[in-house]
Amino acid sequence: MSLIPSGVPSLEKETIKRVTRRIMPFLVTLYIINFLDRTNVGFAALTMNEEVGISEAVYGLGAGIFFLGYFIFEVPSNVLLHRFGARRWIARIMVTWGFVALLMAFLQTPEHFLILRVLLGIAEAGFYPGIIFYLSLWYPARYRARMIAIFYLGIPISNVIGAPLSTGLIQLGDAMGFSGWRVMYGVEAIPAIILGVVTWFFLTDRPKQAKWLAPEQADWLQGELDREEAAKSTVVETAGSKIKQIGRALLNPYVIALSLIYFGITSGSNAMNFFLPSVIGTFSETFGLEINLITNGLIVAIPYAFAAFAMVWWSRRSDVRGERRFHAGGAAIFAGVAIAAALVINHPVAIVIGFIALASGVYAAINVFWAVPSQMLTGVAAAAGIGLINSIGNLSGFTGPFFTGAMYEATGSYTAPFLIIAGVVTLAGIAFIVVMGKGRAKFSDQVIEARTTA
Repeated sequence: MSLIPSGVPSLEKETIKRVTRRIMPFLVTLYIINFLDRTNVGFAALTMNEEVGISEAVYGLGAGIFFLGYFIFEVPSNVLLHRFGARRWIARIMVTWGFVALLMAFLQTPEHFLILRVLLGIAEAGFYPGIIFYLSLWYPARYRARMIAIFYLGIPISNVIGAPLSTGLIQLGDAMGFSGWRVMYGVEAIPAIILGVVTWFFLTDRPKQAKWLAPEQADWLQGELDREEAAKSTVVETAGSKIKQIGRALLNPYVIALSLIYFGITSGSNAMNFFLPSVIGTFSETFGLEINLITNGLIVAIPYAFAAFAMVWWSRRSDVRGERRFHAGGAAIFAGVAIAAALVINHPVAIVIGFIALASGVYAAINVFWAVPSQMLTGVAAAAGIGLINSIGNLSGFTGPFFTGAMYEATGSYTAPFLIIAGVVTLAGIAFIVVMGKGRAKFSDQVIEARTTA
């Protein structure tokens, strides 16, 4: 499956290929480490909770409270990224979160757990939307959904690799006489610190600064991006001071609507990321299956392996057809309906298939979704608007795990909370279709549907 359509001029083809080979493998690697350090708490919980005295409700609060710090500092972080440049700011973010993730290996009480999760959210704030903004500085609009999908491969790859890695490190640590979950936290935190330093020297902020591009390639790419910026119909007026542009972006009704829709879509992914290991763990008691740590990790990896293919294919399809509305909204609806049906059937195979559909649909929807804001916003307004959408959307990372943990303690089952989450994801997909349909009446098809010649 080629990422570059056939028939494009050779200069464009070679430039996009060179940029992609240079930056995308590195960005995917960063996201793998980012997501591993954020979600390995789900595997730590299998032994950490009992050792430290963390209840399901407190665990759910701790898993989700990460996103409160993330929410508060997201927009300021993205504005500072625009001010100082992606290379410096992303490097700072990585080193900071790496040290906080390392401290997780030394927590002693439930209070330590909650505090460190908040600090980890503050440290990571700005990373994901910063990368989305960074990609808009390197790829013309007709390539962005598929490149966002490539970057987003960090999540399924992180889970495919991280699930057996995390459970293996826990077992290794236990066998060596240590608390295995502490070994896992410590080992998995170190790469963030190292790669943060590498980022400072490896990334380039804009094409015109890229010495690794031929002069004609840098000129073509920078010129293409500059022409798109100049011709862009934006949701937010870009006249006036940067403070005014930021204010208009944060108060714009379409930006707020997209923030709430993103909240609904990510409710599915965040609940899954933090509780799927626990759901699989209940198979032993509920269905009489023998599920050890390694088996759990391997089963957890399955939905993400399918999602890796689905989201790249679906995003490329969206780019080629120049259509965002039904690709994002339809994928979210599919995800919500499928997991709800699987939970009603209540068979282990059906549940795993349901989570395959949930992961595939939600991640496909997220990738297409993120192609829209960068085509509606520009400059510092884009940095602020993207930061707001991501910060509000990721509050589902707080509400989802907290709600799921509390509901499990009340009902003794994960079925009820995941059925409600399925409904939220479905409604978000419907809302995206409706909002983007109304948006077409106000903004050009080029902006809302990203129609291109790809």
